[in-house]
Amino acid sequence: MAEDPAAPGRLRILIIDDEANIRLQLALCLEADGHHVVAHGNIHDAMAEASWQVFDLIYLDLRLGMDNGLDYIPRLLAESAWAKVIVITAYASVDTAVEAMKRGASDYLAKPFTPAQVRLVTQKVAERRLLERKVEAMQAALGGIDPEADLPTASPAMARTLELARQVASSSATVLIRGELGTGKGRLARAIHAWSNRSGMPLGSVLCQTASADFLDASLFGVSAREPRDADNARGWVPFCDGGTLLLDEVGELPPSLQPKLLRLLRDREYERHDDFKALPANVRVLATTSTDLQSAVKRGRLRADLLLALEVVRIDVPPLRQRPEDVRLMAARYLAWFGRENHRTIQGFSEAALELLDKHSWPGNVRELRNVIERSVLLCKSDLIGVEHLPLNLSNAPSPYAVGDMVALEAIENLHIRKVVASTKSIATAASILGIHPGTILRRLRRGGTGGAAEQEQAPVKSPGAAHDPLAD
Repeated sequence: MAEDPAAPGRLRILIIDDEANIRLQLALCLEADGHHVVAHGNIHDAMAEASWQVFDLIYLDLRLGMDNGLDYIPRLLAESAWAKVIVITAYASVDTAVEAMKRGASDYLAKPFTPAQVRLVTQKVAERRLLERKVEAMQAALGGIDPEADLPTASPAMARTLELARQVASSSATVLIRGELGTGKGRLARAIHAWSNRSGMPLGSVLCQTASADFLDASLFGVSAREPRDADNARGWVPFCDGGTLLLDEVGELPPSLQPKLLRLLRDREYERHDDFKALPANVRVLATTSTDLQSAVKRGRLRADLLLALEVVRIDVPPLRQRPEDVRLMAARYLAWFGRENHRTIQGFSEAALELLDKHSWPGNVRELRNVIERSVLLCKSDLIGVEHLPLNLSNAPSPYAVGDMVALEAIENLHIRKVVASTKSIATAASILGIHPGTILRRLRRGGTGGAAEQEQAPVKSPGAAHDPLAD
């Protein structure tokens, strides 16, 4: 079984310093204490490293040639939100320390430093990360991370889906979870892992939609380490999830060049690294999700027929919210309680008119759309009940004001399409990726207002608390 670099007290550490002796001194000291270390001499290679693996601790030199390390602290934290940044400087001063803290650093280490000083700083971070993990585990046990944590339902259709998921959870069978965007496929995958005998082992999630097949190949299967001490940093998701579960999100988008490798993993339980031909054993269970028709993908030659068969050992269909109307009020009440606590609002419930409007809506964005609507309503409500006035103006089954081919300006059609995509996705960035435009363009369009409440969409939170740390939220 692969060793877990995220075990208690063991940290993933990134060193960024343009002095080779400093990098070597830090790496030897940290590796002697059992930490997993990767080091780079320039910020650009380090940023590339941070873009595909998460770090707990980052040692960052202030002066990196022509680059100022302070400028990169926010970008590094954007890649590894839980990381603690320790600034290394030979020019320590109160002003430098204050500026580093303002930008997100946790501490600083003055040159020259001793191994004892390095160990002290690192131990503080290790203790803090251990405490954070305990808090996360406690919240998860209490179901406090998300109102959907226990997959509540009053729908017979969804109950049958959950029953099938429970039945297959204890096996090692590959499961394909189908459903529209926002129906909760990722949450169901998380539940299957939690119900299985692999629940104490890693659960990884990989989005198969990518512009680079080589990058996805390396992310999934890893690369050969050039030096012995780089072995763990060269691991991909398959070896990292050894003994656990790997979720392939939107598996229908997997590049054709990688489909034989996935088929080999599913059939033979072995894989090859991106730049190697040596077969390695794999003890990993694969779950996959899709929001597209994979049979059509096979007919178009986009997906191998034998791969689809290997993925569909068990197929679970998650019904859209419009087919489980019993869950609308149930989920709305749970979201109301959740976001009320999060935003320190005391709201008793919904007016009957508001509930009727929720019942009538077709929910094209499914559970994710409902979540966004309730969060927005909680923020706007200043009374004891959420009323119709707190809900989006276009929350009804009324036909769209425009359709393709109508004699209206192109911008009107574009604005309507943008608003619908934003309502059905979990962030502006995701919507921008789908639409193929810059996030700033979306924000400008939403601010212009127009039919269907686009002006109100500017106020609507499109990214719910915790979504940024939840790769399984779909």
